[in-house]
Amino acid sequence: MHVLLTKNEIVSNSQINICGSKSESNRLLIIRKLFGGIEIQNLSTSQDTRLLSDALSSKSNVIDIHHAGTAMRFLTAYFACQPGRKVTLTGSERMKERPIRILVEALKTLGAEIDYLDKEGFPPLQISGRKLAENKISIDAGVSSQFISALMLIAPSLENGMEITLTGNKTSQPYLQMTVDLLTELGVLVEFSETKIVIKPFRGKLQKTYFSVESDWSSASYFFNTVAFSPIGTSIKLSSFFRKSKQGDSVLPELFRHFGVETTFEGNSATINKTTQNYPESLQLNLQDTPDLAQTLAVCCFGLNIPCKLTGLHTLKIKETDRLQALKNEISKLGGTCEITDSSFVLKSGLNLNFENPVSILTYNDHRMAMAFATLSFLFPIRIENKEVVEKSYPEFWHDFKKLGIDLTPVK
Repeated sequence: MHVLLTKNEIVSNSQINICGSKSESNRLLIIRKLFGGIEIQNLSTSQDTRLLSDALSSKSNVIDIHHAGTAMRFLTAYFACQPGRKVTLTGSERMKERPIRILVEALKTLGAEIDYLDKEGFPPLQISGRKLAENKISIDAGVSSQFISALMLIAPSLENGMEITLTGNKTSQPYLQMTVDLLTELGVLVEFSETKIVIKPFRGKLQKTYFSVESDWSSASYFFNTVAFSPIGTSIKLSSFFRKSKQGDSVLPELFRHFGVETTFEGNSATINKTTQNYPESLQLNLQDTPDLAQTLAVCCFGLNIPCKLTGLHTLKIKETDRLQALKNEISKLGGTCEITDSSFVLKSGLNLNFENPVSILTYNDHRMAMAFATLSFLFPIRIENKEVVEKSYPEFWHDFKKLGIDLTPVK
């Protein structure tokens, strides 16, 4: 279904309760499956988390995780270390185009038995679970942090733990730190340095058995955009967020000061306020540690007509879609001028309102395309195609977005 978004009367001082972090929830589900005895509150309601949870409880020998990239990576490692379990792990057509060779080769070095069922280096995979006795591997840390987190999560359950040597420049390092922090809280011994991760086998008693998942900062980013596009004095209260967060995208308050948005914390809530319309003449940001914010920030710069250069985005080409190309395509429709490379996005000119009818934005089966571009409805009517894609990370998005004074009209 497609939807036309038009601004009605903007509702300031709204309160939005965002579901738990997808990244944190998915890690905790793997940990709980391996070690048991863990209670998780505020688990993400995202489709990705539901698919991972269902896969972990399934007895089927065929597991289809659709578009869920994190689930594909985490489950590849999980099933590889389950002796006697044989599964075919598959997904959507796009998933079959997303490379997984680096993770598979690392697992094979540990003793895993994994075969490609179609194209070499890509899903679907046939995994025959085995006891993984080897414990030393080397992996390129510049491709996907999820490959490394997948290995880290199973490491303490292995007889000899794991020693991971990291080569290249680490990408999305906060996500690796999140994995380290969660394991450490359980009582697992982890050594984490620039070039090496050592995780000891864990056979003791869990030091922590209750986790309350913080709400998802990536999902919060779209509300930062809406405040940035609003008059001075507009505010939104977001729950439940912590000043000290495990999530890399919790840098949002710092980043959005560029757009006149200030953040204050009280208890487990963050209130975001529009305080000024004095913007930089241009902006350059390295998003190597926070690539999921790229679409939000690109759209924000476009809407406020701030030329920008966003770098560190090499992982975006292997996401749900080629996010760099998708950004260029849709911003160009709206009159913006931009250039892309394999790892950067450059906006040369921003918003041009010289179009007669609402422009229809393609989402490319990418949840972040839908939500990022939806925020432009605070500036002008816009049409979002395939609105259901938000289910992947934030099923309640349209319900919450409507609270802010945006009318949603279904269109064919």
